[in-house]
Amino acid sequence: MTENSSQKKKIEVEINQIAFLDPINHKNYPNDVKNHNIKKRLDSIDFVKGLAIVMIILSHTSQEWLAEEWLFTYGFAMAFLDIFGPSLFVLLSALSVVFSIKKKEQIISKKIIRNKILFRGITMMLIGTFYNIGKISSEVPFPLSLWGWNIMFFLGFSQIASYFTLKINKIGRIIIGIFIISISPFVRDGIFAGKDSNIIFTVLNFLITSEVPQLPILPWVAICFISTVFGEYLHEMISKGTKDDLFKLFRLFLTSGIIFIIIGITIGFRLLTEVDVERKLYEPIAWLELANSQKFIEFQWPGIPEFLIRGMASNMFYLLGWALLIISISIYYIDIKGKRNNIHKMFFFYGKVSLSLFLLMFPSIYLFHRSLTVYTFFPPFFGLVGLLGFLLYIWLGYFKGIGTPEWILAKVSGLSQKKELKNKNNS
Repeated sequence: MTENSSQKKKIEVEINQIAFLDPINHKNYPNDVKNHNIKKRLDSIDFVKGLAIVMIILSHTSQEWLAEEWLFTYGFAMAFLDIFGPSLFVLLSALSVVFSIKKKEQIISKKIIRNKILFRGITMMLIGTFYNIGKISSEVPFPLSLWGWNIMFFLGFSQIASYFTLKINKIGRIIIGIFIISISPFVRDGIFAGKDSNIIFTVLNFLITSEVPQLPILPWVAICFISTVFGEYLHEMISKGTKDDLFKLFRLFLTSGIIFIIIGITIGFRLLTEVDVERKLYEPIAWLELANSQKFIEFQWPGIPEFLIRGMASNMFYLLGWALLIISISIYYIDIKGKRNNIHKMFFFYGKVSLSLFLLMFPSIYLFHRSLTVYTFFPPFFGLVGLLGFLLYIWLGYFKGIGTPEWILAKVSGLSQKKELKNKNNS
């Protein structure tokens, strides 16, 4: 075998080894890498991610499908079910990034890992721009309409931010994360108050909050600092591979989650209304208005607790706490106790194709626009969730997932590794 052919074969093996960000194409891995991944992967992470994406679909469909007289149930339920929403999904995404980085540091170069994450993050943000164009194109001129902190846009950003926050030690990340959570409401409120009279504040408000403030960079970037700490503990415990270490991981997540929840409720128990909160900064305050729109009984909620308003400091602690608590429970029952059934398997699959589910959901949420009651909502909802899962199962099984977000991200992130290895070969 010539030197060139030997080098070429080595490059092909390296390319296969570093396809670790592709959650679908496990058959491309060498056998030793494949077996390592199977042993070191927590099913609970996929389970919770699947649960989170189903709850996000529930949120979007109920908001669009419920008739006007039943929208109050959406407003009431969302205030409490938001713990299963974007915060859980973002934290899981950051955990996965850290776990992937740590798992492959000894296999491939740091430069390739960095470039793959940059490529993936930017691609996810680009996908998120399509949502922004449809959401605010009538209010903000192009190309400014590309910018907006929707879920997909922030997920892409969080991938990149999580990578760079790893360069800070654990204690430093916790301190920075808590500091960002604490000051963010004051910073955003102050900038918003001066945006009409100060061009600098106008620009800052656009960049930090945006016209789509679902997950504004302040305070949500704090999750990247805090979750990467738990991501490192996750990798350390799993690398040891014993039940005792998994139990230590369960206790760490459980205890931390309870502490964060207590902090959130303690500092955020006061009731707020739209008089106290700017709706363009804190969209969830609208849940109070919806909850009070019911006409069945003569009762009006006096306000919504601050810890239930997304974007408030107390809410960030509260959501982080619940995310850690939910993950800990999942680790205990699925990975420690080994609970498995068809429902679990469904959520495992949904977790692996969560981005595809999220995007496929949007064309269908207008099927029953403002036409369903609470009693007629759930059959079509479960039908939609089942149908989307079935379509993706067929798509992956017979068409290898070509065109799905996961497939696109794997291909895009692979561009950096191929370029690096070619440069390595040429040198």
